[in-house]
Amino acid sequence: MTEAVESSAGLEELYQKIVKAKERVTPYIHETPIDYSKTFSDSTESQLYLKLENLQKTGSFKVRGAFNKLLSISESLRSRGVIAVSAGNHAQGVAFAARALGVHSTIIMPETAPVSKYLATKGYGAEVLLYGKYIHESMKKAQEILNKTGAILVHPYDDPDIVAGQGTLGLELVETRPDVVVVPIGGGGLISGIAAALKARNSGVKIIGVQSSASPSMKVSKDLGTLMEVEPSFSIADGILVKSPSQFTFSIIRDLVDDVVLVDDEEIAEAMFLLLERNKTLAEGAGAAPLAALLTGKVKAKGRRVVAVISGGNVDLTLLGNVVEKVLHRIRRVVRVKMHVPDKPGYLNRILSYVAEVRGNVIDVVHDRISAEVRPGFTLIYVTFEVPTSEYVRQLLSKLMAEGIESRILD
Repeated sequence: MTEAVESSAGLEELYQKIVKAKERVTPYIHETPIDYSKTFSDSTESQLYLKLENLQKTGSFKVRGAFNKLLSISESLRSRGVIAVSAGNHAQGVAFAARALGVHSTIIMPETAPVSKYLATKGYGAEVLLYGKYIHESMKKAQEILNKTGAILVHPYDDPDIVAGQGTLGLELVETRPDVVVVPIGGGGLISGIAAALKARNSGVKIIGVQSSASPSMKVSKDLGTLMEVEPSFSIADGILVKSPSQFTFSIIRDLVDDVVLVDDEEIAEAMFLLLERNKTLAEGAGAAPLAALLTGKVKAKGRRVVAVISGGNVDLTLLGNVVEKVLHRIRRVVRVKMHVPDKPGYLNRILSYVAEVRGNVIDVVHDRISAEVRPGFTLIYVTFEVPTSEYVRQLLSKLMAEGIESRILD
């Protein structure tokens, strides 16, 4: 198969590989739900569906490509063992598929990989090594091991069999008849497969990629028309932090993907929060990126039938707790109010009664009598509490102002 799919013959060839991949992997994977969301449809003025690949085996789409790759090579080659490099989801997919097929797997993960993904990969029976800060550094270590052992590399995206396996997700979207499909991009394997699966039968469907602004390598490459490297920085969307896509996936994305947009961590965090609260869906940062792009209007959805691919749900629970806490503070459903009051009996009870009047649930109370900004005979009281909506906070501040109590919300 040629690197590019600009010709109809090249696209048809890749499509047939995806169809064959579906035959191979179907006995081993789930066909995940496509869930219509009224909440997000109303928010975006569209018909919005969520492809819940977070409910896939191992918690992400990566197991599709892993199974297709392993099943496409001979048993004699598989007997050498396989090696993969991944921040987590590809690692789990390869480890799971290898164990199911009786193959030894070695996984190189960056030292920054989430603990939950590291433990899950080990739990699937892989030998796991931590090396480097980012994927491209881990890949160097993998190459050393490959040279010594002769194991088979299962690349996360630079492989036609991997792309074809990920493309089986696209075949599951056909009956939904989408106008727009929004897909996260790291190395580009998932969006390449989905684009080929859908465009081969409906050239009018729009395929939009989403990257983290902390790692915009595909966005930059597509805009410039040539493959570029961009050093990634930290993001909660760790699954899509890739320094450079491959020439193979770039050529497909250049020809078949209509646009690539960027979202930042604040936007991703809010999408994660809303998916959990409103749709009861646990998504990792990369998985929530497509919804973030839609909710912010970076992907135009009005009047269209849209599918957002929620590519994975393997989020570290410590990070999830931090995301929820940060978003609750940002939308002012949890607030910290600073009040300057006379240091006399009864004032704390009065303030707490005001909080109760606005249906506030107190989380924490702190007194400060000694800092430089406290006037003699006064005390600072910091009250952290949760409320149903930010409107209740405004009611509280108005009440405090009417009582002559100095107060302000702390960000």
